[in-house]
Parts: sequence; structure tokens; C-alpha cells
Amino acid sequence: MSQAELAIAVDWAAAEGWNPGLHDAGCFHAADPDGFLIGRLEDEPVAVLSVVKYGESFGFLGFFIVKPQHRGHGYGRQIWQAGMAYLEGRSIGLDGVVEQQANYGKSGFVLAHRNVRYQGVARAQRPAPPGTVALATLPFDALLAYDQPFFPEPRTRFLRCWINQPDGTALGILDDGQLGGYGVLRRCRNGFKIGPLFADSPALAEQLFMALQAQAPEGAALFLDVPEPNAEAVAMAQRHGMSIVFETARMYKGRAPELPVERIFGITTFELG
Repeated sequence: MSQAELAIAVDWAAAEGWNPGLHDAGCFHAADPDGFLIGRLEDEPVAVLSVVKYGESFGFLGFFIVKPQHRGHGYGRQIWQAGMAYLEGRSIGLDGVVEQQANYGKSGFVLAHRNVRYQGVARAQRPAPPGTVALATLPFDALLAYDQPFFPEPRTRFLRCWINQPDGTALGILDDGQLGGYGVLRRCRNGFKIGPLFADSPALAEQLFMALQAQAPEGAALFLDVPEPNAEAVAMAQRHGMSIVFETARMYKGRAPELPVERIFGITTFELG
């Protein structure tokens, strides 16, 4: 896909109820311009898939959608095979809908854990907690260094776009003068999502969560995608009156990365990891 064609995949994702961000397409394309595939019948798009390469060893699969009226004809299998060929030799992750988990298993993907989407409501704005800073005021290399443990390979181009997108807020929190967590709030088709939300402790995560949600209009729908094994993250979402509206199966083919799930309070994005 070209970057313009990526808008088709985002629109289809919205139609499936995945609620993408308004400016996701540009940042997704920046991550790997060759990693987005589209299948056509003559001039009609009928299938899409993203297979984004990170570094030399990892890839993430998403946007696996066949246009509803063209399902059941093998077009999904064709684009899937093309995507898997593009990522050959790499460990691959995905966040799949639960009903497709068995099919992904047939292709060699193994369940790591559930991710659960919580929905709540943005509260009235309050003064930012002490230590919160705009990420743009920190050296970008410091952000890259902090992000490294949370992802199997560096994602420099993606992060540079992600923290600077329109209609978004990117904050860090300092702990003894060092970066102890960061998060991003972005406007979506419906409301706002926080993602990622990484922090060195539940207390720092909650301070970041409060600071980010305060940047959304009061009463706006607010979403947070939580890895279920992080009990502190689940408890935080529930403490703020959020309820489950969606879930995915995080699965890997090949070697699964060892990520600090206890410090992941919000997934960056189901589409790109």
C-alpha cells in the first residue's frame, strides 16, 4: 500500500469496531513503508494486511481484514501467505480477535496472554502531578533508551511520529531526575486512547494516567488497552470506573520476547504492537 491506501485499512478497521486513532496511518506507515499489503480484484480493494518489520529479528502482523462481501473465497489466505513470506525468518507477534485464535494457532502462533480494552470517561482537568513533563522537552535518545525493554527491537521512526502526532499529548514522568515512565494520549474515531502507558511502578503509572486523561475533554470516552497479566494495571482501570469492551489474544510465532509486562500498563496499539 501507499500511505494514501493505508487509509483504506484504517477505515475498514473502524468499521470492524477497532476504533483507530485519527492520525494512526501516518505513524504506522513511517514504521515500515513496505509493510502494508492490499489485495485487489481488478480495481477493487478486497483484503488488507500489515506486516511491519522491526530491526532484524521481529515483525508484527495486524490489519488482517477481508471486505465482508468477499469473505470465504480464499483472498484472506492469499494475502496472509504474502505477508508471512515478507516476515520469513523473524519472530512475529499479533493481537488477534479471540474468534480467530484457533486459526492463528494452525499457522504456528502461540498464545502469550490476553489484552483487554477498558473504556471509561475522562474526568475534570486537574493540575499535572509533580514530575510530569512533556516528552518533547526531553532528549529523544532518552525516550528510545527507556522504550527499549518494552519492545523486541528499536522502533525509532514510529516513536518519533507517535509522540508528535496532532490531537495528541505525550508525557513523561521523572523519578529522582530520571525518566520513570511515559504515555501518549491520542484522539480516535470515538473518544481518546492512552497508549502506550509504561512506568516503573503502579504509582507512577497512575500519576501518568491521571495527567493524560486530564488532557481529553471532560466526559469524552477514554480507552486503555491493558495486558491482563498485569494485575496492577487491571486494578487501576477498574479503580477509575472503566469496564471491559473488547479483548485480543497476544500471540507469537517463533521466539516470544521477554517483556516486562508488570511495567506495561497500556499497550501502544493492537495493530503494530
